[in-house]
Amino acid sequence: MSDKKQTIDPALVRELAQILDDTGLSEIEVEHGELRLRIARTLTAAAAPAATHYVQAAPAPVAAASAPAPADAAAHPGAVPSPMVGTAYLSPEPGAPAFIKAGDTVAAGQTMLVVEAMKTFNPIPAPRAGKVVAILVTDAQPVEYGEPLVILE
Repeated sequence: MSDKKQTIDPALVRELAQILDDTGLSEIEVEHGELRLRIARTLTAAAAPAATHYVQAAPAPVAAASAPAPADAAAHPGAVPSPMVGTAYLSPEPGAPAFIKAGDTVAAGQTMLVVEAMKTFNPIPAPRAGKVVAILVTDAQPVEYGEPLVILE
């Protein structure tokens, strides 16, 4: 077992940690042969890195006044969860209008926001038609799998 510990390349660990910083992800796992390496970090709201390659000039509205408390959002029947770990963006590109805002009516399949994971921007479609009651994330915010992003009514 001590031989396996000696085969871990410190440069690889630093490179994976840099990927976490660059992408805003909270963890990354690599498997090569018998070597399996998982690098993870804990994100806090104050320390969450903003994506430097994707910055919106003016922040979009986050939620309507009637938005449920974030603790209750996951249990809300209209919550739309993140399908992956990544960074949420409210608009298609810097300076562009947000895909949606609180109070908008969306059609089933309409893109509500995108989540970047491993340099790939994944559209998050509305699972059904409805009214956007609240947007629970801010632009360039790191999100976890299953974290509620939007409340649809």
